Amino acid sequence: MTSEPGSGAPTQSYLAGHSTPVTDETDAFGLKVTGTLPPDLTGRYLRNGPNARRGEDPGHAFMGDGMLHGVRLREGRAEWYRNRWVRTSKLAGAPYIRSDGTPDLAAVNANTHVIAHADKLFALVESGLPYEVTRELDTVGPCDFGGRLTTAMTAHPKEDPGTGELLFFGYGAVPPYLTYHRLSAAGDLVESSEIIVPAGTMMHDFAITENYVVWLDLPVVFDSALLAGGGMPMRWSDTYGARLGLMPRDAVGRVRWFEVDPCYVFHVGNAHEDTAGRVVLEAVRYSRESFDTVWRTLGGAADRPQGTRDRALGTSQTGRVHRWLLDPVTGRASEQELDDRGVEMPTINDDRTGRHSRYLYTIGENAITKYDTAAGTSSTYGTGAGTAPGEAVFVPAPDASDEDAGWLLSIVSHGPTAPSQLLVLDAQDLTWTATVELPRHVPSGFHGSWIPDAPRHR
Repeated sequence: MTSEPGSGAPTQSYLAGHSTPVTDETDAFGLKVTGTLPPDLTGRYLRNGPNARRGEDPGHAFMGDGMLHGVRLREGRAEWYRNRWVRTSKLAGAPYIRSDGTPDLAAVNANTHVIAHADKLFALVESGLPYEVTRELDTVGPCDFGGRLTTAMTAHPKEDPGTGELLFFGYGAVPPYLTYHRLSAAGDLVESSEIIVPAGTMMHDFAITENYVVWLDLPVVFDSALLAGGGMPMRWSDTYGARLGLMPRDAVGRVRWFEVDPCYVFHVGNAHEDTAGRVVLEAVRYSRESFDTVWRTLGGAADRPQGTRDRALGTSQTGRVHRWLLDPVTGRASEQELDDRGVEMPTINDDRTGRHSRYLYTIGENAITKYDTAAGTSSTYGTGAGTAPGEAVFVPAPDASDEDAGWLLSIVSHGPTAPSQLLVLDAQDLTWTATVELPRHVPSGFHGSWIPDAPRHR
């Protein structure tokens, strides 16, 4: 824990430093730009993250109420910044567990991601329903796709660039533990199927390829005893085991499981099928020890205490980029560490989701790193001592033929008393392009999206 300046009162690390919440909503117009914003960056950069209300301690970094931050860019100008809480029923005081003991899937904090699909925007959290929001960050309300969605929705759905479908899942502490869902390109929920797993686990992310869904059945399990302390009811289990699953997209429910060394994955980079028919999965891997370290920092229960050093959300130096090869013919899995640096929040050119992608973008302490996974090389852009870069979202250049032709957008925190910046980098050579000065500190958060004014034709 740390202390509020001048107060002597202890403050959890997820409520301090770069993660210090803001206490209000604001608008600012005509933002200062240093450098040159590419005119093709015409749209909105939106980012989500937890932001506890004044005086509240939610008990875990994942449990703060969702707040959206947005920057409007148009033809070389930065027209506005604004931030808004996602106005969920939880924010209004509704309990997650109803009087009959069932969960209210709308009473969630919607604090993890914001995506676009079928001309709608959704704020997401994996514990409940998506919340529709507008391009001006106003909340429309919870969405269950006409009553068809009866489980929670992951914060990491995958849009297939070939079909336009949105594939996702929901998990829970009671059966059905895992449910697969598919939205049509038009936004209709057209498929929901239970996937059989032994128990409920914290399945934060997954992957897709052209022909498979890749499941991550890993040993962070529900433990209701932890609820008594007011925290997250999840912990590492040495007995659950770890496995990755390949499910043919044309045979939903039929999963081929591959045992792997015990680990945890918060975030996937990408997956694809190679010329030999193997599935290649790249993700940020945590060992038991490194998971406990980051989990303690975030406010969860772990066996080993975490020191008081302030870390921004998502930049713990404990996760490392790994690659798994899953061979559906032999049933064998192999694993390779691609780099020994601690990184998180892997992103790609989303046009390559489920297809071979060469480039992976990550964040670490004071840095944004680009991996060339084919050449086995990397390059890094330093954001400066004492800074905390946020997830680097890739924006493709119009009519680009190269996978990495475009820009990276990242909100960089300079601490709780200094204004943050929207950083724009050239994604090909990782050089500085422009900086947009934001009017306030933006807390380190989770995930965001670029919402162009004119949708691209892939």
